[in-house]
Amino acid sequence: MTDLTAVLILGVSFVVLLLLRFPISITLAGSTLITLIYLGLPWVVVGQRMIQGINSFPLLAIPFFILAGQIMSAGGMAVRLVNLAQLFVGAVRGGLALVNCVACMFFGNISGSAAADVSSIGSVLIPAMKKNKYDADYAVAVTTSASIQGVIFPPSHNLVLFSVAAGGVSVSSLFLGGIVPGLLLMFTLMIISYVIAVKRNYPKGEPVTWSQVPKIIRDGFLSLMTGVIILGGIASGWFTATEAGAIACVYAFVLTFFVYRDVPLRQVGLVFKRTFRTVAMVLFLIAASDAFGWILAYLQVPSLLTDLFLGISDNPYLILFMMNLLLLLIGFPMDMAPMILIMTPILLPVATTLGIDPVHFGIIMILNCGIGLITPPVGTVLFIGCALGKVPVSQATKASWPFFFAMCVALLLVTYIPQLSLWLPHMVSGAP
Repeated sequence: MTDLTAVLILGVSFVVLLLLRFPISITLAGSTLITLIYLGLPWVVVGQRMIQGINSFPLLAIPFFILAGQIMSAGGMAVRLVNLAQLFVGAVRGGLALVNCVACMFFGNISGSAAADVSSIGSVLIPAMKKNKYDADYAVAVTTSASIQGVIFPPSHNLVLFSVAAGGVSVSSLFLGGIVPGLLLMFTLMIISYVIAVKRNYPKGEPVTWSQVPKIIRDGFLSLMTGVIILGGIASGWFTATEAGAIACVYAFVLTFFVYRDVPLRQVGLVFKRTFRTVAMVLFLIAASDAFGWILAYLQVPSLLTDLFLGISDNPYLILFMMNLLLLLIGFPMDMAPMILIMTPILLPVATTLGIDPVHFGIIMILNCGIGLITPPVGTVLFIGCALGKVPVSQATKASWPFFFAMCVALLLVTYIPQLSLWLPHMVSGAP
C-alpha cells in the first residue's frame, strides 16, 4: 500500500530544497533522508544506496568517454571537423549553417556531450557566421540546436546514464539505437537551417579548392576514427562499451599530443583536472539519484504512475504523447542528467507495461532531455552559446523556436516509428 503522505513529503521537500538553490545532488539525497525520517527507517540506508548506486562496472564507461572528449576538445579537433563538413555542404546557400549541423554531428560522435559540442564548434563557427553577415542570434540558435546531436550519437555518456537508471539496458544497443535518430535529427535541423537561410538571403559558402581536399580528408578521418573505434569495436563484439572508452582515450591521447601536437604535453594535467571535476559531479549525482530512486520504488510511485496513465487510456500512442509532453515540460526547469536519473525509474515501467522496447524508450527519453538543454531557464547549452555569440538569452531563445519545433518533429518520428531506434541494434544482434 502506497503511503501518500510519504510521497507528498518526498515531493514537497524535493521542490523546497530545489527552490532554495541547493545542488541537485544534495536535493535528491536530502529529500530522501527527510522521507526516511518520517517513515522511521534507518538513516544509513541513504549511504548504503548511494554506495551501491556507483558500484557498477558499466559506470566505468562514463569517465573514459568524458576523458576522451576532453582530450579531443583540448586540441584543434573542431577546426578539422568544420573543414571536413565544409567539403560536403559548404558551398550552398547558408552553407556555414549547414556546415555547423554536420560538424556538430561529427564532433558529437567524438565527445558525446552537447556542452563540449557547442563550446568547441561554436567557438569556431559562431564568429565565422557573424563575420559572413549571418545574424548573431541565428548563429547561436543553429549551433546550440545542432549540438544536441551529441547527446544521442554514441558515445553519449547520457545513454550510459540511462542504462544505469533503467537497471542495466544494454549500452551497446543504446549506442547503436542512437545512430539513425541522430542522423534524422541532423537532417531535420539542416532543412530548417536552409529554409531560413534562403528566406534571409544568407551568403553561399566558399568552395574548397582541390589542393586542400587530401589534407582535409586525412585530418578529418583521423579525428573521426575515435568514433569508428568505439562503434566498430562494440558492434563487432571485440570489446564492451567500457573497454571501448578506454581504447578511445589512448587513441585520443596519441592523436592530440603526439600526431597533431595541438597541445603541449605539459597541459595534460589540466585535461585530467577538468575530467576529474566533471566525473566527480556526475558520480555524486548518480549516487544520490540511486537513493532517490530506491525510495520511489519503496513507496511504489512507479506503480502508482503506471495505474494513473493506464487509468486515462491504454492506447500506447496517446500515452507516449503524454510522456513526451511531460518530459518536454520538465526539461524547462531541470538539467539533463538529473532528469534522466529521476524520470527513468518512474516512466520506464509505464513504457514496458505498454510493450515499448527499453532501447526505443531510452532514445525517446534522451532526445526529450536534449531538447531541454536549449530551453530556459536551465538551458545549459543555450547559455554557453549565448556567451560565445555575445547574444542575450531572450534574443537567442526567440531565434531558437523554429529549431525547437523541428526537433519536436524529429522526436515525434522517433517516438512513433520504433524501427528508427531498433533497426540497427536488431540487425547487429540478429534479432527479428
